[in-house]
Amino acid sequence: SMQFEKIRTQFLAADPDMKNGAASSGNGAQNWGIWTKDPGPRGVRLERFGALEAAGGVAPAGWAFDSGDWWLEEHGLIMEKPEFPVPAARYLLAVLNGPREGSTCVLTVGADGGWALDSDATLYDVTHLPCRSGRYSGGLPSSANPRDFPVAHGAEMPEVPGCSKVDYAVLFVVGQEKK
Repeated sequence: SMQFEKIRTQFLAADPDMKNGAASSGNGAQNWGIWTKDPGPRGVRLERFGALEAAGGVAPAGWAFDSGDWWLEEHGLIMEKPEFPVPAARYLLAVLNGPREGSTCVLTVGADGGWALDSDATLYDVTHLPCRSGRYSGGLPSSANPRDFPVAHGAEMPEVPGCSKVDYAVLFVVGQEKK
């Protein structure tokens, strides 16, 4: 059987457009990303975007802002980009919703972008519903309205004038396979 070791929680940006909540397997994981460090505490408030620009786009936490591909979370924090694609591997995920809430399940991501959850879990079951992450391009955070945040639980991320946007589900990785 697979052996996992507990890790400090990592975060998957999964299921762009969030259309596959009822699915237990599918394709497209080559378009999923991973934050190996919690991006929230490393984020920059929208109101501080001018300071981020003045610092040459380098956040206090050391990550670089990309004006062509940037991320916001539900409190209006500008976040570093996740790493793309999520590496092919098996991940131990927290089950956050449904009858098995509080347990874990295994996500297998294949090199071909195929993905599958075990234990009859669905993407909805492993999505952290209060978390929201939006990926924006075509404009800048200076166009965002800070009054649009925080985003209500379950609501889509706000549109930002001049930007296209993709919403991602956020999954919690709590263990990695023992080597």
